[in-house]
Amino acid sequence: MSFINFNSGKIVQIWDGISGTLAHTENSTFGYFTIENGTDLPEHSHIHEQCCHVLEGELEFNINGEIQLLTKGMAAFIPSMAPHSARALTECKVIDCFTPVREDFVALEKQ
Repeated sequence: MSFINFNSGKIVQIWDGISGTLAHTENSTFGYFTIENGTDLPEHSHIHEQCCHVLEGELEFNINGEIQLLTKGMAAFIPSMAPHSARALTECKVIDCFTPVREDFVALEKQ
């Protein structure tokens, strides 16, 4: 896959308040997500490394107890198995990259 058009993909509900389109390479999953204002993503962890780049909005991120307010042009890197949570202070648009592929997201697309 040389190019990704997030505007034409199937919109999937990732969690309550988080939806968007996905693309997968052999080793990574990319998501273009909208996070609704007020959405709380509870603390969790996963084997995937994750990079979350904020395109629009204000997203408060907590990674292993370190809290940072992310705004347009900022990103968070979440190491594998690091506990993390987030809270949308406004509606947000983000690009998330996960390595390795999020097989659970692949399964969501097939539903």
